[in-house]
Amino acid sequence: MKYVALVDGTEGAYGVIFPDLPGCTSGGASVDEALGEAIEAVRLWIDETVKDGGAVPTARSAEDIRHDPDFAQDFQDGAIIAYVPVFRDAGRSIKATISMDAGVLEAIDEAAKIRGLTRSSFLVSAARQKIESGA
Repeated sequence: MKYVALVDGTEGAYGVIFPDLPGCTSGGASVDEALGEAIEAVRLWIDETVKDGGAVPTARSAEDIRHDPDFAQDFQDGAIIAYVPVFRDAGRSIKATISMDAGVLEAIDEAAKIRGLTRSSFLVSAARQKIESGA
């Protein structure tokens, strides 16, 4: 899942708000830094909402938010739209069987060993990094 974020600011001070997550904000000296912080802000906001017994809002499309009159002024002031992925741990592990080239698996095992990780923890870490970077 991804939430639409509105980013605005000036050089050295950028802010991020989430139209679907009231009160969830982040900021940074650059747009990239602000969006990097936004990933953690969304995770914490959702965790707190769930802990307090609340429901996690459904993410709306950028088009829906663009037409929401509550955010018209943000767009007039130059806010841009970005997507922020949600990556929450479920607190339980499940087994998954995957297929890949043997050479890739050897490279994964070697990289994991160098870092003192298991194959599984290395793959989870790599997947989390890829998802959160949006690349």
